[in-house]
This record gives sequence, C-alpha cells and structure tokens, in this order.
Amino acid sequence: ISVLEGTEIVYILRVPTSQIMAINLAIGSRLPAWCSSMGRVLLAGLSDDALSGVLAASAITAHTRHTETSPAKLARAIAQVRIDGHALVNQELEDGLCSIAVPLKDRAGNVIAAMNLSANANRVSAAQMTRKFLPPLKAAAARINQALALRA
Repeated sequence: ISVLEGTEIVYILRVPTSQIMAINLAIGSRLPAWCSSMGRVLLAGLSDDALSGVLAASAITAHTRHTETSPAKLARAIAQVRIDGHALVNQELEDGLCSIAVPLKDRAGNVIAAMNLSANANRVSAAQMTRKFLPPLKAAAARINQALALRA
C-alpha cells in the first residue's frame, strides 16, 4: 500500500514474498508515481490541474524500453485508469516486473492510497494479471474501503 507524496509514491505497508525486483522495497521506499501502477492509481485520483502539475514536476525518463515517457500519453493512460478503476504497468519501471493496482478511498470517495501486487512478467502475462489477480485485489480493496467508510 502506498500514498502519493509530490511526484513519488511512498510505501506505507508492504508484505514481501519472493523478491521480483532488483531493488529492495520496504516501508518508506519511494518510486516515481508516473511509471508505477500504484502511482498511476493515485494520480488518477487527482484533478486534471493537479495531475498536470505533478507530471510537469516529474523527472520523466525511460527506466526500460517499455517506459512511456510522453506526458500526453501518460495523461491519457491515467485518464483510462479513472475509467477502469485500476492500473496495470507492464515492465515500465523495471524489466520483468508487471504490477496491477487499485485505489483505496475514504468515505467521501476520495483516493487516499493505492494497493497493488506484482509478478514476474516472464511467468505471468499482463492479461493473466488482469484475469487472475485483479478480481481478488478489487475484493480486498472493497473490504478495506468499506472499513474506511465506517470510520468517523
């Protein structure tokens, strides 16, 4: 689970399994929002003006040959996240890493955090991520969102 801070996501909860990334992520770790699945979910929760500001302030560079670096295309991808209710990022942050994320929302429906899961893209395709892992991820988010809605 992560939150948005400036142009980055910050991990506030992580349940590690086998390491699938070259970097070691822990609570407090930061990643660029624009090229991570949780980041795109969090950016999708912003107004268009705020999104434009974050993208303008981001150091957008290619991390892999798959990384989208066009601000206009990123804005369109994030707009699609608003429609779909989830983000899938396939090998844009790191070769071999595919991740899918969903929003966590407060009682007013504002996106306050994002939750994801990742897999090795050589073992699990993007289509399999969506078909196999998105339904239980959305179900878990729905339970968390329901609990958040009950908080005063």
